[in-house]
Amino acid sequence: MRNHYCGHLNESLIDQNVILCGWVNRRRDHGGVIFIDLRDREGLAQVVFEPEAAEIFAMAERVRNEYVLRIQGTVRHRPEGTVNPELATGQVEVVCQHIEILNAAETPPFQLDDSNVSEEIRLRYRYIDLRRPEMQARLQLRAKIITLLRHFLDEQGFLDIETPMLTKATPEGARDYLVPSRTHPGQFFALPQSPQLFKQLLMMSGMERYYQVVRCFRDEDLRADRQPEFTQLDIEMSFIDETTIKNVMESMIRRLFKEVLNEDLPNPFPSMSYEESMRRFGTDKPDLRIPLELTDVNDLMADVEFNVFAKPAKDPDGRVAALCVPNGKALSRKQIDDYTGFVGIYGAKGLAYIKVNDITAGRKGLQSPILKFLPDQAIEGILERTKADTGSLIFFGADKAKIVNEALGALRLKIGNDLKLVQKGWKPLWVVDYPMFEWDEKEKRWASLHHPFTAPNVPDIATLEANPKTCLSRAYDMVLNGNEIGGGSIRIHRPDMQSAAFRVLGIGEEEAQEKFGFLLEALQYGCPPHGGIAFGLDRLAMLMSGASSIRDVIAFPKTQTASCLLTSAPSTASQAQLRELHIRLRTQGTPST
Repeated sequence: MRNHYCGHLNESLIDQNVILCGWVNRRRDHGGVIFIDLRDREGLAQVVFEPEAAEIFAMAERVRNEYVLRIQGTVRHRPEGTVNPELATGQVEVVCQHIEILNAAETPPFQLDDSNVSEEIRLRYRYIDLRRPEMQARLQLRAKIITLLRHFLDEQGFLDIETPMLTKATPEGARDYLVPSRTHPGQFFALPQSPQLFKQLLMMSGMERYYQVVRCFRDEDLRADRQPEFTQLDIEMSFIDETTIKNVMESMIRRLFKEVLNEDLPNPFPSMSYEESMRRFGTDKPDLRIPLELTDVNDLMADVEFNVFAKPAKDPDGRVAALCVPNGKALSRKQIDDYTGFVGIYGAKGLAYIKVNDITAGRKGLQSPILKFLPDQAIEGILERTKADTGSLIFFGADKAKIVNEALGALRLKIGNDLKLVQKGWKPLWVVDYPMFEWDEKEKRWASLHHPFTAPNVPDIATLEANPKTCLSRAYDMVLNGNEIGGGSIRIHRPDMQSAAFRVLGIGEEEAQEKFGFLLEALQYGCPPHGGIAFGLDRLAMLMSGASSIRDVIAFPKTQTASCLLTSAPSTASQAQLRELHIRLRTQGTPST
């Protein structure tokens, strides 16, 4: 129907006849001459309708925004003074010789150039929202990202292999979406949270290098960077160690950023232990563009006559930390109160602070309600350790380490953004040496920090079972500008070590056989050392496109309540479907609801 895209017109086509198809982006009537900006996914083209062609002109008078047209005409230079340098096709226009209205359109619920449309309306009319140039550009960028990643992995000898969508529920840290089986009444499939076990089985099958652009499903609480269904680039390799896989993945991401954004990422990426990252930034995905860090002051507070600080300072699981903000003295009391309310979201009971009015004046140059509780030695230590200067503001967190890390880590990000301290550019980072386990206070047992198939960084089973609290894993996460874009690990490849890891997690032999019997059996038939990683493609596309939410790089996303406003899903099942489900559950002896 066409021989050119609107956005591809240029001066090389002068005097040539072109056929264009697209939507009416805008129609303008200028003193007897009608101009239509015709839009397709590649851009805009200005089409001119002259009154001498009466029939064509009359049809042009009928069209409105979002009408679908087919245009045939001749390309010419725009008249002097009408060139649009901000438009890729701004040097030329098309004089229409034939127009066909392929479809009319109702007045759209919002204008495509309106930047104040609510997300609810955008998602309700997503097919219109996707016509906007910025949305077209984001989805084109996403497609380019996936294509380049595939090409890189193909070059490196990886095989693109699909794994099942209907599988067995496994405990990987989030809730499964269940699908009732028609042929096995009362039983269910689970939609995969990841292809974790299948990609390990592929390594046991001798495939050696696997990848897959795969859809995954997790029924969990949602945020701006989470969706119940999402896409990840899943990768696994055999006969490798951490260094090998990290080098290959770094090369892939460096090439991606160079070819898509013309950005040079560092070679190699810096690396930081989990312990150091939590100590300095309060998080395992630090944004290194913000030049603020947390400072431990436990030892300075252990003996002060202020129980709010002294108690957590003496607690083995407690922490007292400081966050020094240069020029933070300018913050008003209201702003400080707002930050106090903000850290309360993360469980902090308050937010103590010290304003440094004059660093040379010692205690007299400071301003704070807590100064009376602090001896000179503690104050001197705080000022020296935080590198405070005149004009600085020092915030304090004191509580269980988990609360302090989450509260001050989030405060660091908020202040960095509020005070415009975020530096430009891309700051990738490997975070390594994660704890193998974390204590689940509610369940009173150890839980996997990543998943139960991650290899421990210990030589033998006895060491693993004797020291679960201090045992480190062979896991690694790739972080970019405060976002985890990829996470993986070397896997357990010995059946006795895998059984030991299950025992530490409180998974008995019977439960292990029920849930993971197929894996334990496969491990007995010659499993190579292997490891892998998975990248969140939605999050990666969000960062590279400059979008603020992964919903802006997914064609048809769900809301933060996991619903689809476009199709009104989820919806109620039909009576026939409910009766069938009831029969299946009853047949198995499971109470229906």
